Order: sequence, then C-alpha cells, then structure tokens
Amino acid sequence: MTPRSRIFATFCAALVFLRAPASAGQADFNDVGKCMAIALQNGHFARQPFSRLSSRFLENYLKALDPGKLFFTRQDIDRFEQSYGESLDDLLLKGECMTAASDISRTFGLRVAARVEEAGRLLAAPPFDFTQDESIPASRKDATWPRDESQAMILWRQQVKEALLAEILRREAAVPGQESATGEKSPGEKLAARYRRVLADVEADSAPAKVASTFLSSVAQAFDPHTDYMNTRDVELFNEDMRNEINGIGVGIRADPNGATLIRSVVRNGPADRQGSLQPGDRVIAIDPDGEGPRESLDILFMGSDRVAELIRGSAGTPVTLSVEPATGAPGAATISILRGQVPVEESLASAQLIRVKGDSGERKLGLITLPSFYRDFEKSRTACSLDVEKLLLRLKGEAIDGLLIDLRGNGGGSLTEVERMTGFFTRPSPVVQVKDGYGKIAVLESTADDPLYGGPLVVLTDRGSASASEIFAAALQDDNRAVIVGEAATFGKGTVQVIKDLGSSMPFFTARSGAGALRLTVQKFYRPSGLSTQNRGVIPDIVLPGPGDGRERGESDLDFALGPDRIALAPAFHPLDRNRLFIPELARKSAARVAASRDFTYLLEDAQRLKQFIATNRVSLNLERRREEIGANAATAKERDEERRVRFAGMAAADGEHLSIDSFTLADLAGGAALRQAAPEPLPEKDLLSGPALPWPGGLDPQKREAIAVLGDLIDATGRAI
Repeated sequence: MTPRSRIFATFCAALVFLRAPASAGQADFNDVGKCMAIALQNGHFARQPFSRLSSRFLENYLKALDPGKLFFTRQDIDRFEQSYGESLDDLLLKGECMTAASDISRTFGLRVAARVEEAGRLLAAPPFDFTQDESIPASRKDATWPRDESQAMILWRQQVKEALLAEILRREAAVPGQESATGEKSPGEKLAARYRRVLADVEADSAPAKVASTFLSSVAQAFDPHTDYMNTRDVELFNEDMRNEINGIGVGIRADPNGATLIRSVVRNGPADRQGSLQPGDRVIAIDPDGEGPRESLDILFMGSDRVAELIRGSAGTPVTLSVEPATGAPGAATISILRGQVPVEESLASAQLIRVKGDSGERKLGLITLPSFYRDFEKSRTACSLDVEKLLLRLKGEAIDGLLIDLRGNGGGSLTEVERMTGFFTRPSPVVQVKDGYGKIAVLESTADDPLYGGPLVVLTDRGSASASEIFAAALQDDNRAVIVGEAATFGKGTVQVIKDLGSSMPFFTARSGAGALRLTVQKFYRPSGLSTQNRGVIPDIVLPGPGDGRERGESDLDFALGPDRIALAPAFHPLDRNRLFIPELARKSAARVAASRDFTYLLEDAQRLKQFIATNRVSLNLERRREEIGANAATAKERDEERRVRFAGMAAADGEHLSIDSFTLADLAGGAALRQAAPEPLPEKDLLSGPALPWPGGLDPQKREAIAVLGDLIDATGRAI
C-alpha cells in the first residue's frame, strides 16, 4: 500500500464505523475494558507506558464524576488511591476493571444522595441570610477535596446558597408577568426539584453500561483529549454528523431557566414542521422516547440539553411523544406525537454570498463561501463538501468576482480527503499536509489538480473554533503564501489524527460483543508543509482580530493531557510562492487602524479583559445587594452600548445601502436554478458577562467578517497596483 493510499484508508477508518459481527448477548464490559486497554497499549501514537498511567486513569474518572470536587471527600480519595491508584492498569488488562469502576460509582451515588437530602433540608428551613459578606470560588477546578463529610457539607451549604441567590436574581430580571403566566414555583421549590433531577440522573447513570461508558472514556482520555471510548449510540451520532444526516424531529433546543427545555427553533420542512403542532417558544416538560412503546413518559425538568437531545433523536420512522407547555401560556400541557425522520441540514452545508461594493472606481464583486465543516459521506459518496464548494465557486466565478473570502469560523474539521481536494482549487500541485505515525514514518499528501479553479486574491477567516481539517487547509494556504489568514489570535490547535476501532470485532470470537462500542484512537500527528505542527499552537493568522473567544480557555493547549507541539523537516519539493505578493505589512497596518477605530472591537477587548479579571479573581459574592450592584453595572454598560450602537448602526446601514449589496445562495438554490436573493441579517452573538445588543449587525456582517472583507479589498487594490 502506498503512503498516499495508507493515509486515505486511515482517514476513511476514522469516519466510518464497521459493525461487529453479530453475537448474542450483551458484551461483558470487563472484556471490553481489556480489549480497549490492549488497543491503547499497542496502538496509541505516543507509545506511553501503560503501567505508569494507573493514577491518571483514576484521576480522570474522579474528575468525570465530580469535576467541582463537591461530593467525594479526601477520605474517599485516599481509599480509592490505596485500592486502585496503582492497580487500574492491571485490572484493565486482567479483565477485572468494572469492580473498581462500580465501587467508585456507587460511592459517588451515596454522596450525591446525601447532598441532595441536605439541600432539601436547607431549602425547607428559614431563608438564608444574604446580607453577610461571604463569597465562594466561581470555579472549583483547582480546589482541594473537602477533608471529610463535615467540611463537604459546609461547602455544599454555600453552593446551595449561591444557587438560591442566582434563582432569586434571575426572577428579579424576568419580564414582568412572566412568572405568573408560567406558574413557577417558589425559588426554593424550584431549586429542590432541580436537585432531585440531579439525583435521578446520577441514579440513571449507575446502570452498568453507563458506568462502563464513563469509566472507559476516562481511561482513554488519559492518553490525550481526542482518544475516547464511544458507546454504540456515540458511534451512530458520529456517523450521522459526518454524513450531515440527522434523524430526529428537527428542532433547536436550549435549557429554560424554569427547568423545562425550550424549543428555540423548528427546522423548515423537518418532521416537527410538517406535523405542525410544535412552535418556537414551547416548553417541553416530559418525553416518551418510544412514542406509544413500553417506556413511560420521562420527566425532563432540569435535565441537560444533551440528554434531552438524546431522547428526541432516534431512528427514522419511530415515534416520539412530547408533553409541551404552549408558548401562548395556555393552561395545561399538550401531548404531541411526531414521527422521527431525516432532518434537513442545509444550515450545516456550504453556502455562498455575492457582495457588491460600490466605490469611486466603480463596482467591485467579492465572493464569500461559508463552510461549517469538512463533511463527507464515505458510505454513499454522494455528500462531500469539496463537491459543494466547487459548485458554489463556479457560480461565483460566473459573476466575475474580484476576490474571494472563505469563512472557516467554528469549522471543527472533518475529512482530510476533502481538505486535500479543496486546497487544489486554489493552488498548483503542492504539499498540503505531512502525516507522521507512532513509528516515525512520514507521508506527504499533495493537491493533485493540474490548474487551480480560482487563482485570484484570497482571504481565509478563522477563529478559535477552527480546528483539525480547517487548520490543515488554512496552514497549507498560508505556508504556500497563497492566501492571507485573518482571525482570532490562533485556531484551536488540534494536530492529531484518530481512527475508529470497533472493539467488538477485536474480542474473542465466541465472546458476547453486542454493545461493546468503539475506541477512537490517536494514531498520527499532522504537520504543515513547512514542517511545523499545529498541535497546541494552532494556526497564527497573518492579521489578528479581537474576537468573542478572547479571554476564554478553549483551545487544545487548555485540555488535559494534550500532546505537545514539535516540528519535522520541510516537505520535499515544497516551493512556496513569493510572500511579498500578499503585501502583509501593508494590509496589517491598514487593518490595525480600522480595528483601533472600531467601537465593536473595543467592546470585545473590554469584555475579554473583564472575563480575564473574573477568571483570575475566581470569586462569586453571596451578598444579595452586592450581586445586584454587579448586575446593575453590567446592565448599565449594556444599555449604554445599545444606545450607542443604535445610532451608529443606523448610519452604517444607510452607508451600506448606498455602497453595499449582498446576495445569498445555497446549494438548494443552485440545484433549483433560483435567482440570487438578498441576504438575511445575522443575529448578534450572545455575551458571557454583558447582555448583547438588540440590533442585528448592519448588512448582516459581524465585525470580524466586515474587517475580513476590508482586508480582501486592500489585497485586491495592492495586487492591482503590482500588476
């Protein structure tokens, strides 16, 4: 097998799960753990000694169960370390790991039950005193375990007090009359119900399969953040995501402060939209995932959105029944039954815009392609982002565009095959990425297109959410000096390659293997054509812009046990273009002047600084008046910004009306021969500390996109002068 075909097969394996041969009976998770341990020991890229990782396995499992260090005590931890701290590796390889996993899980359930019982007692007693000068850590990630149950209950009392204070403040900020319309219970009653839901979730997670899933994931993730155990449902969802194919009812959901799950949106032409009863704003309070099947309706109050989504999604053609409080405020809950089906995912496919900019020298046409992921269906070979981008690019070329912007913000990656082909749209035959395996062997993948599909000025927009395949694409174009990269300080920094290993097929032939799941295993690292690794460091843009992600810990380097960066030699036969053709110093100077003059970028910098200070301080006050003052100060700042933006946005909209025209088109529009249509405004992003303004971005262009368009205009001008 050639290096090229070997890498192609590797990435196919990473995207397609091959089902294990049928075998009667549920797999014994002791056997699954042994099989996974052998695969980790023999196949992980880093070749870490398995025998030295036992304490890390334990640390990860405890963190997965109790990340805030509120339930276990130091006494518990000492017992776990004495019993399992140096033996989990042996227990895994001997096929005896579930005894330890179940013991720790059982202890966790007892501690949660005790905390919930105490919460009920506290909330039924006279109210807390919120006049004291008291505070607690905002995050207990780096805190120590409470010494014993006595100290744990003191910490727990503070947590309950803070949760009750937050509920009181939330209600003070609610729209007048909303509470009576929704029939909310008192803050204490609502909080008690929430804690009961926590206990119910923990009890549900004590089932053997759930315990095994959490424990085996903790073991796998001790090797690196992207190595993971996947249960059978995880695998199904993974394959659906890669195919851009979702089986459900077609709704967007989010947690409602009252405990219900709010229907945020209904996907057009999806199963719920066709059924017609469910509307945005409705609140789901219970779900029967089997429709009229054997399971009763499950109360989902204060259930996490991920768990709710799991109940809603399912095989096409199967029913799901929802108990819904209508958004109209009508009394009682309606029962709505919907047949699941394939949900249209147009918003997750590539799309494009044609931007006409009028200036003194005439009209300039700019193309914008937005790519949410590098998707590909390896099974049917009908869905591939490179095919979609090619169609959009040809349509834009038909409009004689002067420059192109590719928006990869939030693009978490996908298929390397698609990256390889897409890079060829913009370059001559050239190295795209180098891949090294655990034995040190290096293969180079190249774009093979004879001639680029588009050879004009090119800008790529990234952010901290651009990861993996997105980083390969951006880095290849940056190393080749083919495009100007614009965006937040760095991309995510995922420079590793995973394959999906079916554990059931690796188990002994006569062993029960149903539900064994799979192992997502890191087997390679990728490197830029220049030899640099994007691992941890990401891709550093040529022109850095302030972004909503500034101030947050949300990159690869912030994850536990992330592999480190390194570098290898320059790819053979790599001859980049002349970097002077990109005019980076000139473009950066002009961009910096615009950013410095932008109020919106100034707001982002202020928010980032405030967030950094909050994280560094790591304290939350339990004094009611002080919290009111903090909320009031934030509200005043948000109001001041809204008022300033209202005036400024009106002026920007008027100027856009004279000088800017934006038309959008999707793949469906191309297939149906639809004409270009005016772009819809984009919503403003949510803020962490300050409420976002109520106005849409002028022209539907957020600050980063607007600035990237300006950089593209500068590149076109500079390129024109150089000809």
